[in-house]
Amino acid sequence: MTQLNPARAAVAGLPSIKATKISASPAWALMQRQLIDLINEAAPAMMRKYSERGSNAYFADDVDDQFEMFHNWGTFYAIGGGEHVLDLALEKWNAVARWNDDSIVSRKRHSEYWHGDLRQYNQQIHNEYYNLATPGGADWHHMGEGNQAFYAFGLADPTISENVRRARRFAAMFMGEDPKADNWDPKYRVFRSPIITSVGPYRNATVEFAKAWLQGGGRRWKIGWYPESPVPTGLRSSLYPVVKDLEVNWFETEKRRNQILEIFNRVVLDGDVANSLAATALMTNAYLYTGDEKYRRWVLEYVEVWMDRIRKNNGIIPDNVGPHGIIGEHREGVWFGGLYGWNYYMGMNVIFHGATVASECALMLTGDYGYLDLLRSQLKMLFSHSYKRADGQLMVPTRASRDGWTHDTAGKPRPFRLQDIAHLYHASQSAEDRSMIEWLRAGDVVRDWNAIPRRHEKNEGEAEAARFQYYQGRNPGWPEQTLSQDYQIAVEAFRKIVEEKRDPEQQIVENASPGDPIITKGLVNTTMGSPQNVYCGGLLRATVRYFDIDNNRPGLPADVGALVDRLEPRLVGIQLVNTSATETRNLIVHAGAFGEHQFTEVTFRKEGDAGLTATRVDGKDFAVTLPPMTSIHVDAGLQRFANRPSYAFPWHGDRVPVPFG
Repeated sequence: MTQLNPARAAVAGLPSIKATKISASPAWALMQRQLIDLINEAAPAMMRKYSERGSNAYFADDVDDQFEMFHNWGTFYAIGGGEHVLDLALEKWNAVARWNDDSIVSRKRHSEYWHGDLRQYNQQIHNEYYNLATPGGADWHHMGEGNQAFYAFGLADPTISENVRRARRFAAMFMGEDPKADNWDPKYRVFRSPIITSVGPYRNATVEFAKAWLQGGGRRWKIGWYPESPVPTGLRSSLYPVVKDLEVNWFETEKRRNQILEIFNRVVLDGDVANSLAATALMTNAYLYTGDEKYRRWVLEYVEVWMDRIRKNNGIIPDNVGPHGIIGEHREGVWFGGLYGWNYYMGMNVIFHGATVASECALMLTGDYGYLDLLRSQLKMLFSHSYKRADGQLMVPTRASRDGWTHDTAGKPRPFRLQDIAHLYHASQSAEDRSMIEWLRAGDVVRDWNAIPRRHEKNEGEAEAARFQYYQGRNPGWPEQTLSQDYQIAVEAFRKIVEEKRDPEQQIVENASPGDPIITKGLVNTTMGSPQNVYCGGLLRATVRYFDIDNNRPGLPADVGALVDRLEPRLVGIQLVNTSATETRNLIVHAGAFGEHQFTEVTFRKEGDAGLTATRVDGKDFAVTLPPMTSIHVDAGLQRFANRPSYAFPWHGDRVPVPFG
């Protein structure tokens, strides 16, 4: 019996085009296929070397770091990676959640934070989500990092029943539906703490955690790390102005220790922070599965209340809000100093993660570009405080404290990062936002905007400069360069896996996270015409994505390369190439990551024709046939954010078909 192919059936009703131009495959297409092939081989090798059977890793650290080890494997499958990579990612996610469940006691771990001592590992999962065992990993910066792997499963296969149930259950923990997780106050529209989990908010800090947040530094900048070398107050959080100058040794006497802990619990832990705007992605994830209006409504209400707080605070997003929704409620009205807020040594980093994720979610759920002002207003505000250094370099502030705005990060002056403004421009495609990027470029004398930083970026977005230049016609070699660099990074990481000599016992003692050969940044950039998702909990921001008709799955078919080579407010240009000399490939082009856009018509040139052929689409999808060794360039008219977003595939209809919902 021939198995039904829903994708093939769906194509019957789609506008279709066929490539006719036979030519040698371009370098970027060959590099895409080579990188995909390498990652397909590297993922199982990484799993075998660094995990026991059942996928429990030898590496033990905060649970978000364990999820991060495979944060983009589902996305890789959705690009066109192997089925086995998705299966490994699902297996790995279940292993992390199962092994970290707080109903069990596992093993001791080696940790450099504690002078090399072996200490009991804290189980950090309850009801399959973060608990309070390690509060430092249960804010929305860290939970967002860990959630990336889970969000990617919706892109890869939204019909997995247990993931749909998890999406609902996790959202319930943060919108007041779970009585065991009393995190949300619907009256004042605030989270009850910056640390919110499956068992409720963190409200009573230990001495060690208060020291870490008030005095802990960062190893990257050699600021010092608790408990052996405390540094002055004002890093992750402060007690200002309730305690204007906290003494370094405040914890040495019982009376002062208890006094500071009482102040800390009230000033730092009793109320909401801007970082928690990243929770909007968790709600949007549930909406993309279910279409339930309550998730959409929650996202918009939470975004709107923060936009109102910006207006009330003279255009600046406050980093702390009290239990009654009042800015600086426990800080005598002071709007800075909250946990991971403006006074934090990474300053705007965490705040802008939340603001970017929330802006993108609200826009996608409504089609209303006004929600981008949440992010845009803060960029403009910082730019208004910029200045030029003696060498002519434009400097933009990243921190605020009682001494005013500071134009540096962790004591080291740096050019303004591009991640946030790149995401803003990708979302808006407006002349206003493009001009802000051009203004930054004109004031940048230390960076080469055509160069691609040689690292797997986490949250700085420096590679966005070269991508912006490409779409401005200033960097034609960018596709090959970015893919080639990612390939080299993946090769080096894979080589380390292959050459790994340590046995499991030694890996456990050394407790070092393995290198990651699964590099998807360049693949997302080139095939989907978008920046990579905000690392700390953002959803994919694709202009287009693809589905393999013959194999009834998401992603590019085997041998096919795709390049988004033109991005305009109402148009996207796409090159599609079949590198196979013998096989015809068939695919669907989808408007947006979640069908949020709408194609109007597509124009292309048939081999031998003098003019262009136009095909009307007026929908989210069109089909393309690529005979052996053919390529086609398509210009697709695009109405952006015109449709209700959903994880549903083109053959699913309006709803995701869940077998056991």
